[in-house]
Amino acid sequence: VRPAVRRRSARLLRTRTVRQEPGIAVGGGGAAMALGEVGGSRLRRQLESGGFAAGEYVKQLSQQSDGDRDLQEHRQRIQALSEETAQSLKRNVYQNYRQFIETAREISYLESEMYQLSHILTEQKGIMEAVTQALLVQADRDDPGLVARRAAATDPFLPLSAKEAAASEEGRQRTLTTLLEKVEGCRDLLPESPGKYLVYNGDLVEYDADHMAQIQRVHAFLMNDCLLIATALPNRRGAYRYDALYPLDGLAVVNVKDNPPMKDMFKLLMFPESRIFQAENAKIKKEWLEVLEETKRNRVLSEKRRLEQEALPRPAPTPPESTNPFEQDEDEEEEPSAEEEEVVNLSLEWIQELPEDLDVCIAQRDFEGAVDLLDKLNEYLGDKPVSQPVKELRAKVDERVRQLTDVLVFELSPDRSLRGGPRATRRAVSQLIRLGQSTKACELFLKNRAAAVQTAIRQLRIEGATLLYIHKLCHVFFTSLLETAREFETDFAGNNGCYSAFVVWARSSMKMFVDAFSKQVFDSKESLSTAAECVKVAKEHCKQLSEIGLDLTFIIHALLVKDIKGALQSYKDIIIEATKHRNSEEMWRRMNLMTPEALGKLREEMRSCGVGNFDQYTGDDCWVNLSYTVVAFTKQTMAFLEEALKLYFPELHMVLLESLVEIILVAVQHVDYSLRCEQDPEKKAFIRQNASFLYETVLPVVEKRFEEGVGKPAKQLQDLRNASRLMRVNPESTTSVV
Repeated sequence: VRPAVRRRSARLLRTRTVRQEPGIAVGGGGAAMALGEVGGSRLRRQLESGGFAAGEYVKQLSQQSDGDRDLQEHRQRIQALSEETAQSLKRNVYQNYRQFIETAREISYLESEMYQLSHILTEQKGIMEAVTQALLVQADRDDPGLVARRAAATDPFLPLSAKEAAASEEGRQRTLTTLLEKVEGCRDLLPESPGKYLVYNGDLVEYDADHMAQIQRVHAFLMNDCLLIATALPNRRGAYRYDALYPLDGLAVVNVKDNPPMKDMFKLLMFPESRIFQAENAKIKKEWLEVLEETKRNRVLSEKRRLEQEALPRPAPTPPESTNPFEQDEDEEEEPSAEEEEVVNLSLEWIQELPEDLDVCIAQRDFEGAVDLLDKLNEYLGDKPVSQPVKELRAKVDERVRQLTDVLVFELSPDRSLRGGPRATRRAVSQLIRLGQSTKACELFLKNRAAAVQTAIRQLRIEGATLLYIHKLCHVFFTSLLETAREFETDFAGNNGCYSAFVVWARSSMKMFVDAFSKQVFDSKESLSTAAECVKVAKEHCKQLSEIGLDLTFIIHALLVKDIKGALQSYKDIIIEATKHRNSEEMWRRMNLMTPEALGKLREEMRSCGVGNFDQYTGDDCWVNLSYTVVAFTKQTMAFLEEALKLYFPELHMVLLESLVEIILVAVQHVDYSLRCEQDPEKKAFIRQNASFLYETVLPVVEKRFEEGVGKPAKQLQDLRNASRLMRVNPESTTSVV
């Protein structure tokens, strides 16, 4: 009873407290709403306070609550507050997310604008430097004394006398020699001339250009005309080993954008390779970039000035006056031994920029532009004398020609994509021919096409009937061969010496085709009719090459003769074995075909074999006055002859003729043996009738068809037909000689 009284008293006390609070109207639904809002705000402030303790709060709430109902109401208020807080958090997160996206977009725009601004500033800087340099060069030409005055005003270390100049040059040379003595394997690289000196040097870290993995630590020596790269020796501090030497004429420097952790890097481009190096910090990287560009610029200017000075005409030295009166007469009589050497003007702008222009054309795959520049140079220097500056220019250009040739050779290599047909190689082939390397162009072109043909044959799927595959194979091969021949005729129209190479290539390609053909037709033991149809298809496709004046029929005959001989002999053996088997079971009885349809079908078969008088051997109803063995032999022999004639060419003449003779001998010998051994008069007469059919009907048809297919008669078949017996046997013998 006491706890209930306490709870009731506490509730009444809370009610009175609420009623006494100012600004709260008690009564109706408005009072309940006001109480809820006040309670929610108090609860929120309590939960948001810094010293809030959940355990103490729950304990106090349990003591003050009047039963389960109060706890449920308080739980609902906390749940509502939690949902309200979650919604507020969602709204804030969404708003912040949108702001984040907009900020990222603005940052991207800003980065793009900054990159464009940097690019524009770089271009402006280059333009200003070029304009300044052009103005300086023009001023130097107008006033030669201005160079010395400007140098004296801007360079405090300029030597003031020949003695001081020699001392400065000797000091630079000594410094270069001292540093390079620490590099193993570069003593031969030290110049004999005193013009080479050290500009800058320092440690760098080399990275792999593809995977950005650290390779090694190097030390770079920048001289006024080249860049030397040396690797650090692990066991000797301050000692290095020679790695590479790059002339500044063919060296390009590219700044690499920082991408943490990869930063402070720059790339050196030396066609056809490139290397990436990392400096110790951003300051050293900037120094390297500036020094490299400045040194390259100075190199170009010094080279240009040297060529201009060499191009100036040099006055001939005046000989000293002589007091000998006889020398004057000798000089008057003596004619000049040689004319004054013509001076070649190499200071033209396009000649100065020719090596760099060739590098750009090669890098941009503008092969035609590069060859045009070379033709222009050769035309300009065609009738000029070969002086030392011309030799140096030729050496630089020859290096670019080798690079261009390597790129063109790679374009024609079978490792490249073989799609596009023969026309895809025309560009590289034509440029190689213009460079005077038609033999190499021919060799690479034919190798490329051989790889393309081989790939096309390998990609053919072997499915379905053999004849269908042979149709696809012949179409792919002979179409490729025809396209290659036409493209070859277009590319090498003026190089008659290359046509023999094409004929050799065509023969090797035909051998590759015949290997695939024989493997599918003859090695798989196809029937003779299928083999004949396949060979016929190959011959028809081969005749297409006659459109361009190329006849490879004799090659395909020479390559197929062995396989066709084997097929003919194999089918001949099959016919002989079948004939012997029927002969062993021969009963010498007339054929009864049972139905008129069967008899009509046999007439059609005999008519298709060339036997036109078969009706005289038919009897009443469905009887045939011939033996089944003789009829089957006739059909099989004529079928063999028809298929063999499809395969015929002169190299197979004797093989076909001997095969026919062997097949006919088996049947004739069997008839001869049966006539000698048979005692029954009726059967003997029937055997004579079959023999008459063989000698008077079948053999003339075979002889006529053979002559039509081959074009000339066969003496062996005439002898078989004219002889009364094909093989004479011992009259007392009762055994066959077959």
